[in-house]
Amino acid sequence: MSEIPDPEVRVTRYEVSCLPEGDTDADAHTLTVEYRGGGLWAVKTRGACLNADGVKSWGHHWEDGREPVTDEELRAHEASRQAWLDAHRFDEETALQIARKAAPAMTCMGHTVADALRDRETREAFPKGAGQ
Repeated sequence: MSEIPDPEVRVTRYEVSCLPEGDTDADAHTLTVEYRGGGLWAVKTRGACLNADGVKSWGHHWEDGREPVTDEELRAHEASRQAWLDAHRFDEETALQIARKAAPAMTCMGHTVADALRDRETREAFPKGAGQ
């Protein structure tokens, strides 16, 4: 029996947010940078991926979701899928730069990072049960 090698430790995910850890609004205003293999990373927000310009995409879709039927369609499908991946996968540093740039502009249901920070200040200034 072969000896079991020492475990490898890999960083596969970063969280990028302008809100502090544990803030009630942090989850909705946090991007993740996730390793996708082959040295490439994705910038994600609630299931969507960002491209280099910070534009969200919910993934590759071909012909309104229709499956390719012919060999030609399959080749076109694979080419468009690869183009989508090329536009949404980055080296680690580039992915982190995209996330840092996008983090201050995040919104959730019209609620901006600035709104969330203001709400946090209000909660801290007037904690529940204070003054009763």
